[in-house]
Amino acid sequence: MPDPVIRDFALISRFQNLKLSSYMAEVILMPRLSDTMTEGVIAAWHKKVGDNVKKGDLLAEVETDKATMDLESYKDGTLLFTGTDKGGKVQVNDLLAIIGKPGEDISSLVKSGGAAAASSPAPAKADTTAAAPSPAPAATDTKKPATPAVDLSAMQEVILMPRLSDTMTEGVIADWHKKVGDQVKKGDVLADIETDKATMELESYKEGKLLYTGAEKGQKVAVNDLLAIIGEEGKVNVQQIVDASKNKGASPTTAKEPAAQPTELKAAPESVAKESHSLNGDGRIKASPLAKKMASEKGIDLSQLHGSGDFGRIIKKDVAEYSPAASATAATQKTTAASTAPAGQVSFDDIPVSQMRKVIAKRLSEAKFSAPEFYLTITVDMDQAVSSRTRINENAPVKISFNDFVLKATALALKKHPAVNSSWMGDKIRVNHHINIGVAVAVEDGLLVPVVRFADTKSLSQISQEVKEFATRAKNKKLQPADWEGSTFTISNLGMFGMDEFTAIINPPDACILAISSIQQIPVVKNGAIVPGNVMKLTMTCDHRVVDGATGAAFLQTLKGLLEEPLRMLV
Repeated sequence: MPDPVIRDFALISRFQNLKLSSYMAEVILMPRLSDTMTEGVIAAWHKKVGDNVKKGDLLAEVETDKATMDLESYKDGTLLFTGTDKGGKVQVNDLLAIIGKPGEDISSLVKSGGAAAASSPAPAKADTTAAAPSPAPAATDTKKPATPAVDLSAMQEVILMPRLSDTMTEGVIADWHKKVGDQVKKGDVLADIETDKATMELESYKEGKLLYTGAEKGQKVAVNDLLAIIGEEGKVNVQQIVDASKNKGASPTTAKEPAAQPTELKAAPESVAKESHSLNGDGRIKASPLAKKMASEKGIDLSQLHGSGDFGRIIKKDVAEYSPAASATAATQKTTAASTAPAGQVSFDDIPVSQMRKVIAKRLSEAKFSAPEFYLTITVDMDQAVSSRTRINENAPVKISFNDFVLKATALALKKHPAVNSSWMGDKIRVNHHINIGVAVAVEDGLLVPVVRFADTKSLSQISQEVKEFATRAKNKKLQPADWEGSTFTISNLGMFGMDEFTAIINPPDACILAISSIQQIPVVKNGAIVPGNVMKLTMTCDHRVVDGATGAAFLQTLKGLLEEPLRMLV
């Protein structure tokens, strides 16, 4: 049997742990994390051989050709083997680590690079049980554990739920684009998967018939659990694959229940098609590429259209026949019906917590209750920034915002104060020499933080264009994991909402986050006279494990000077 291979999905950005089911040990191979990656470099090991490992523990940091990513454990046990030391390279699909029980014999796994578990015969324990005299019922029982010996990760027909972000533990099926029985070609979109940070399309890299789906629309699938089976009907033992998947945690009596799913799934698309609006459960618009192009050329908002294609998808015909008046009438009727509530009675809606909201709650709670925070606030005279921005925007190809001014000034100030541009790594402090600034962007379901990389080297117009593009893609749920990973400092701006002052929660592992308030026109004293002035308050939240008060104050003084004299940013 060939070595287990991690399939290349267009949007996979994180590691997949492969369980070789005929062994207790968990074998972790080096996955391909980008389309150009051929090997990964171990930037750091956070566990050493012999250490106990729990689910969620950080095992290592792996540097790829695009980013440095964290590898977390999804199994409890002991780290028995590491494929290389810090700084060593590991080829894609080569053995990276083994987690199991203390004293477990892993020599065959190490020699074969993890492939022995897939090709070796069943363990001797099973043979002993079969050879021992036993009543007839016992013989029947010995057959039941045989199904988990199927290595799902090595089967070309099997699609497992990929890890699409560094914090993802499960995905929600936002929508299926194919139903059981449909023919699938390479490149076809199988499903929309909602993660904790975005909704992403899962494409097929195999041709065949969709024989099985592991969950219905709206249901959750854990990372590395069975998602779908694609193959040639009659040549793939679907029931055996389903049983092997379910027997990891279910009893043999329940392993056959998924066989009824294809019938239920066939009915699901009909109900979706009857919806009056072409939106997924997470608000994403379903439209064909041609329909999107036509709508863009005609200036039509796709959210106002009703899809007549499969699964309620908007097609060319819907754009061509679109009538704004009819759409407005339908929208008014829908709003009126939704807002009706009994007068004088207690009324509420229980809204399921989205994957994004779960991770926001988890990460910010960890940051708030683990990092000893302190806050520094400074008042900035923005008179020259206001006048400079007006002059720049008179001829600039891209309009510059005050947020762009602050981002650029922050990047230059970080260059002078590298201690603020640092990260808390648990057992060490990482002083970053590159400056990647995360920009908090509000979206319908929560908050995303795309990263402006090497911000100190970019002009105001470049920063402005990049931030606007990130904001648009974030609101349309088009950001990819590479867009929000790797920040060294974060800014959050609520000035457009008229906030006088606020504090923000640190975005781990960054040591600081800067809260930007609104520019207010207030009386100020200049040269002994009271005159109108433009004033803005900046509040920085600092992790005291990394940044001390004097260090943070010196950084804010530098930032204040750059904003009060914007020409200094051009030097």
